[in-house]
Formats: sequence, structure tokens, C-alpha cells
Amino acid sequence: MIYRKDYIPSKTACNRRPALAMTATTITIHNTGNPSSTAANERSWLTNDTNNRQASFHIVVDSKEAIECIPLTENAWHAGDGSKVGSGNRSSIGVEICESGDYAKTLDNAATLVASMLKERGWGVDRLRRHFDWSGKICPHLMYGSGKWTGWTAFKNMVDYKLKTGGVAVNKGVKVTVNVNGKKVADGVLDNGTTYTPARAVAEALGATVVYDAETKTVNITK
Repeated sequence: MIYRKDYIPSKTACNRRPALAMTATTITIHNTGNPSSTAANERSWLTNDTNNRQASFHIVVDSKEAIECIPLTENAWHAGDGSKVGSGNRSSIGVEICESGDYAKTLDNAATLVASMLKERGWGVDRLRRHFDWSGKICPHLMYGSGKWTGWTAFKNMVDYKLKTGGVAVNKGVKVTVNVNGKKVADGVLDNGTTYTPARAVAEALGATVVYDAETKTVNITK
């Protein structure tokens, strides 16, 4: 998974980036509520002229990448519980999980990302919150499970497993361009001498078929 920063301007409409200083104490999980949108689409929506909502988030993740849209040291309007210093809006990092495409892969990426963030801060899964915990909104709605929140429990368990087993690598190195036969197929990152790039992009450019098995966490490439 590629992690990149693409901050919205501080003067973005509807005060979506108020630039109020924040020392986060929790991480709040959301679903985007849009079954056809990618992380790049969600980032673009924040600065779309037709968007009239005073709502924003720090990070959005899909099956290919995670985009940091607002610095994690500033607040965003994502928790729906006001603007007091102790509110979720002023104390929590908002992570939006996209619903389009390979959702199992997106969920795995989100768990990897969140586990990495927890590890960086010396936190455990007790620091995770649902949007629901702040304002009562049924979000992340794909984890609701008809009121039982079974998906939320499964997600926390996934994050906890990655945190405890060390499966939390998120590459934040130098961005590079990956070409196959002279044609750009993807962006990658150079980390400690190794270039990381999506297997699917390279394999399909070479005429191979790629299938991801979410249960076994296996990428199968067939030529």
C-alpha cells in the first residue's frame, strides 16, 4: 500500500481545514458511505466546488493507497460532536475507509495502516473509536452488523493481530514511477533501497491475471 500526503489548502471552503492545533488521543474509524468512490476521489471531493459540507477527515484509504489530506497535528470535522477541545473533532484522527472495489483488501490496508499508527504512538486498540462513539451516527456502517457491531469487533481484532505480530509496515519513502515496457503503470515508493509497488499493476501490464485471496492473504499471479 502506498501512503502519500496531499493536503487540502488552509483556505478550503466551508472551513474544512481550520488548522486548529491537535494532540490526538484516539483514532476514529469511518466508512465513506459512497460505494463507488476511491481514496483519490474522496480527496478531490474535499476541494470540489460543488461540495458545501463542513466535513473533513485526516486520512482516506482504499485497496491501493492511503492519502493524508490534513496534517495529523491539526483537527478535522469528522466526529459530529462539536468543536470543544475534548470533542472527537478536536482530539481524534479521522480515518475514512472506502467501500468501492476489493473491500476485503481495503479493510486489510486500513488495518495495516491503523496498526502502524498505533505502534508509532505506543497505543493499543483501546485507542480506537467508531464515529458512532462520538455522535451516535451508524458509522462505520459496514461494520454495524444489524446492531451487533460484529464487523467492528472483527476489524479491531485484525488491527490487534497486526500490532502484535509486526505486520504493520506502511511504506512512506520516496515516491517513484514504475514503467513496464516504457509505459507508466503505477507509482511506487523507494524504501531502504527497495522499490515497493502494487503487484497487480505490474503483473497486468505484463499480461498476467491477478487474484487476491483475502482469507489466506495471498496474491496469485497467473500468466
